[in-house]
Amino acid sequence: MEQEINNCLDVLKKGGIILYPTDTVWGIGCDATQPAAVQKIFKLKKREERKSMICLVNDFRMLEQYVERVPEVAYDVLKFANKPTTIIYDDPIRVAENLIAEDNSLAIRVVKEQFCNSLIRKLRRPLVSTSANISGEATPMHFQEMSPQILEGVDYVVNLHRDRKSVSPSAIIKLKNDGTVQVIRS
Repeated sequence: MEQEINNCLDVLKKGGIILYPTDTVWGIGCDATQPAAVQKIFKLKKREERKSMICLVNDFRMLEQYVERVPEVAYDVLKFANKPTTIIYDDPIRVAENLIAEDNSLAIRVVKEQFCNSLIRKLRRPLVSTSANISGEATPMHFQEMSPQILEGVDYVVNLHRDRKSVSPSAIIKLKNDGTVQVIRS
């Protein structure tokens, strides 16, 4: 695993994009602070830029570095969630502008899965995580279902967990600074 992390770090630090296993489904990712790398993902996925993507962080401390104000309820939601949970926060900071949604929000998940957590900790920045498919197509649940276009379009494919079946995508909850809570996907 250590070699895979180092291979990813080399690519990410140069503004490249990777295909990697997450705590949910296989993801396409890049350093969330590099706008040109984010743009590469939009282009590969043929995704409209007005549709934002999820970022992964490795702990609450990193989360607090990239959101102006984390609502207190977020900590309880994440602490008691029984599945990977992504929260959409208002007022993200220090990330690529093209990651931020039109309403000035950003979806972020604190990831516990060992590979992702270690990679993000060593990168010291959030990692973009968007499903490994062309926009509008089904999300692959196995590595073997990956589109050749995706495999050829990334700069590096992680050689771990290729035989593991993905679990369902994360739950998504929107927590607005005014106290509004909205479940987007359960």
